[in-house]
Amino acid sequence: MRSADVLLADGTAVHLRQVEPSDADAVVAMHARFSERTRYLRYFSPYPRIPARDLHRFVNVDHVDREAFVVAVGDRLVAVGRYERLGENAPVAEVAFVVEDAYQGRGVGSVLLEYLAAAAGEVGISRFVAEVLPENGAMLRVFTDAGYEVSRKFADGVVALTFPVAPTERSRAVQADREQRTEARSVARLLRPGAVAVYGASSAGHGVGAAVLAHLRGAGFAGPIHEIHPKGLLTSVSQVDGPVDLAVVAVPPSAIADVVADAAAAGVHGLLTLTELDPAARRELVRSARAAGMRVIGPGSLGVADATVRLNATLVPRLPWPAPPAPPGRVGLFCHSGTLGLLLLAEADRRGLGVSGFVSAGRRADVSGNDLLQFWAQDPHTDVIAMYLETFGNPRKFARIARAVGRHRPIVMLAGHTGIGGSALDDAAMQALRAHSGVIEVGTVGELFDVAMVLASQPVPTGERIGVIANAFPLAALAAAEIRATGLPVGRSGAVGPGASPAEFAAAVRGVVHSDDVDALVVVVAPPLPTGPLAADQSVETELLAPYAAALAEAVAESDKPVVASFLAGQGPAGVPSFRSIEEAVRALAQVIRRAAWLRVPPGTLPPAPPGADPDASTVEGLLASYGVDVVGSVRARGAEEVAAAVTAAGVPVALKVADRPHRIDLGAVRLNVAGPQEARRAYADLEQLFGAGVEVLVQPMVAPGVAVVVEVVDDPAFGPVVGFGLGGPVTELVGDRAWRAAPLTDADAAALVRAPRAFPLLHGSDLDALAQLLVRVGQLADEAPRLRRLTLNPVLVRATGLSVLHASAELAEPQPRPDTGPRHLR
Repeated sequence: MRSADVLLADGTAVHLRQVEPSDADAVVAMHARFSERTRYLRYFSPYPRIPARDLHRFVNVDHVDREAFVVAVGDRLVAVGRYERLGENAPVAEVAFVVEDAYQGRGVGSVLLEYLAAAAGEVGISRFVAEVLPENGAMLRVFTDAGYEVSRKFADGVVALTFPVAPTERSRAVQADREQRTEARSVARLLRPGAVAVYGASSAGHGVGAAVLAHLRGAGFAGPIHEIHPKGLLTSVSQVDGPVDLAVVAVPPSAIADVVADAAAAGVHGLLTLTELDPAARRELVRSARAAGMRVIGPGSLGVADATVRLNATLVPRLPWPAPPAPPGRVGLFCHSGTLGLLLLAEADRRGLGVSGFVSAGRRADVSGNDLLQFWAQDPHTDVIAMYLETFGNPRKFARIARAVGRHRPIVMLAGHTGIGGSALDDAAMQALRAHSGVIEVGTVGELFDVAMVLASQPVPTGERIGVIANAFPLAALAAAEIRATGLPVGRSGAVGPGASPAEFAAAVRGVVHSDDVDALVVVVAPPLPTGPLAADQSVETELLAPYAAALAEAVAESDKPVVASFLAGQGPAGVPSFRSIEEAVRALAQVIRRAAWLRVPPGTLPPAPPGADPDASTVEGLLASYGVDVVGSVRARGAEEVAAAVTAAGVPVALKVADRPHRIDLGAVRLNVAGPQEARRAYADLEQLFGAGVEVLVQPMVAPGVAVVVEVVDDPAFGPVVGFGLGGPVTELVGDRAWRAAPLTDADAAALVRAPRAFPLLHGSDLDALAQLLVRVGQLADEAPRLRRLTLNPVLVRATGLSVLHASAELAEPQPRPDTGPRHLR
């Protein structure tokens, strides 16, 4: 049965599924709750009750020519949508919806349309028609705002709409935008609730629940905080006046079901579950919570916090929030593990890095890092997103969201090594993939905060040249060497002597930071000599360096370029990220510069798929041909006479290639320019000597020479479909000179991928446009073909004009569900 939990426009969860005959009574009850206007707009008549014959037809459908979906909240149906094919095997179906009054205007119709269109497309229905009364503006908007090409005609008092149901670029964009807004609103009601209830706070003031209750009250949360306890003043959240958005659950596992039922009855929006649960109990928690329209953070969460509303629903008494009236921090912080959450919050506090929000997802039964990306992407109180991810619940969705979010908010990610494995690619390839998806991937907790500090406090660099100023020449040289090691150019640099005064030091800084040869600046400051050996108590060095910190702050106050500092003792000035080592400073700044370079490259456009593209093709040849990827034909042959006959039939010079290694010319597996049967027999005899008697070969017409390249597709379990490109030959394969991008590829992605391998200079003079077009087509089929697991085009010969694909091998399998395709749903 096709079913899913989905979010409405206000962030409420509902359950959508195919209708069942047992729904008859629920359909009648829903119909009875409709207002007269709702019944009239749907049925064009008062239709006060459903006749038995109509009811039977409503709930009994074949799911092919007739389909119907219902939307349920708990045991109550609140909407139904259906299509009916107009004639046997007709490509057209009529579609209609009706939504209970209390749920109108909340996006129910849009979700139903997405599911009906997807179901119709699977059974050969290509177009929907609908008849809507002119005064039913809400229903007209459901159709016209969905992104389809809708034509309308007014006749006989109704508006007749017609539109194709196949997804378009615009309909996908509309769907993604609605997904972002609904998921963001769902999370907003958890992080910025109007009121909070706490289950499980002991009367003695001990334990997890009591701790969270104390932290909530002590943080200055302005909304009501309700303590729910069997022996307290409030035994149920239903006794509370007014709505409750967030319920904190700190009860034993045996009491979870009762808490969920109580919160559901009161209309609570979401549960923050601190209690740890086993896998079966987690699944039941999410099932029962979503059935009641609730979302779940946890179980096993450390808690959530938001500086905007002073919400501290965590087990941590002190959060990295500056004291009022100082403004809150601008970094959103996400993690899974509670233990890591403690470490991250403590490190942020130690560094003085203000956090706008914090979420520990715990076991991530429902709310995930993807949800928080959607929320923080448009949050005006968050500038930087920092994430510690132990698992990707939906890696394909993460990659898609990150590409969009990363252009508005920098994403810094530390991938834990306990759960994110399973990739078919090496670490370098995965890091490059994420970088080109808008993610700055780091290797340590320290680097996570190093980069976040620079992003949160410094302007975006407009170029890649890093200048250096230091108060010692060896330190300036060390910093310059570190910059070159990152692959970035060194701009104007200089050093003042160790005896330079703070004023002289400030003048030198101003001279470098305002230079046209500098896009960013690294400042290195060591204690003036002589000071004696550095002791554990560095108060003397700190005092000596304080004037230099003040001078640096004054010198860069008006600069629009990012500045980082390494104070080898003491503290740098406020507003300038300061590091204890030169290496840390340069590494963090280099990450920020690379992101800025990525931002400067336009994202490009996704060209439409070729006419006739068939992602469901059952053969590799059919799949490639439908996407405009032409492979030079070949004939398989075995034995000298069969090979000679094939060469004679070709009538042109051919290549003989050992069938299971057609690109290994270095191993002698290829013979070129074989012109006739006698030459074919001699060439085949040579191949038999090398590869065994009766070896099978491919007989393929010769094509114009060119540079050999390789194009690959991998459906990576840790990232989704990706496209790889590199030059051909054993050397480049041995050193792993292959670049990767996530599918599908825009025209800009493809052009950049062509130039990404280290051996790219060997393609000078080749038809790079043709190569980029090939990569775009391969990216389209990688994204759209559900049966494709792996594809290799090797070799592809690219010439000054055009190219030839000489060989293609692929792995096709039964279509696997792709959780980030199709209609919106909670994963």
